[in-house]
Amino acid sequence: MTSARFSQEVEKIAFDNPDMNYIDSVIHYCEVNEIELDSVNKLISKPLKEKLRYEAQQLNFMKKTSRAKLMLV
Repeated sequence: MTSARFSQEVEKIAFDNPDMNYIDSVIHYCEVNEIELDSVNKLISKPLKEKLRYEAQQLNFMKKTSRAKLMLV
C-alpha cells in the first residue's frame, strides 16, 4: 500500500459518499480493509493531511493553529 493509493481510495470514498467527510472516509477504509488506525499515519499524503486538518478544525476536534496534531485513535 502506497501513500498515493491510500489517498486516492479515501478521496474516492469521500467523493462517492457526500454524507461522509474525509475523517469518516479514512475510518471506513481502514475498517473495510482491516487496517489498524495507528498505522495509517505514514499512508496519509500531505494534501489529504491538510484536508483532514481543515475538517478537524471545522468540527472543533483540534485548535485552529498550524501546530495542532490530529490523533486518529
